[in-house]
Amino acid sequence: MPVVAQAFAEMGYRRTTTADLARRCGVRENILYRLWPDKKAMFVAAIDYMFDVSVESWEELLQQPAKGHSTARRLLDHEASHHGELGLYRIVFAGLSETDDPEIRRALARMYEHFQKFIRQQIEAHRSDSQASNSAKVGLASAAWAVIGLGTVANIGRELGLLDDSDRRRLMEQAGRCLLDAGGEKKGE
Repeated sequence: MPVVAQAFAEMGYRRTTTADLARRCGVRENILYRLWPDKKAMFVAAIDYMFDVSVESWEELLQQPAKGHSTARRLLDHEASHHGELGLYRIVFAGLSETDDPEIRRALARMYEHFQKFIRQQIEAHRSDSQASNSAKVGLASAAWAVIGLGTVANIGRELGLLDDSDRRRLMEQAGRCLLDAGGEKKGE
């Protein structure tokens, strides 16, 4: 799966052929078709893989001893330095141009819902542990979506050469911390 995902990240959905995927994997095409019924299923699996890799790295990070920061802050600090470095976000960018396909659309929606839920849980724990509150009063759900948007903007900046590593790190740290600490929503938000 890492090889398949990397191929889609580098070439996008439309430009990637099953022959390309088989060649990169060092197998014949029929081997790929034993695992997936078609290229679209391979792409959907790459979307799922991208989410799994992200959460796996986050969970690994959270297993390490805490250094006085909440899990949300530790994840934010990690992402400020490492967000997008594998380039797998390009799978999402490629998928967004394919949202007229119901299966790809569902896979992306599921992925974003899972990311938002995970991030929301981290922000909620951070706010309840730290008593941090900002006058902006950004609700949990909105803050989680905004963190996702922050990552997307950082990746756009990377792709277009508008933000270098230090600019992306600063963006993630500064805006991300504001979102983490901008509590004050009502229960159920």
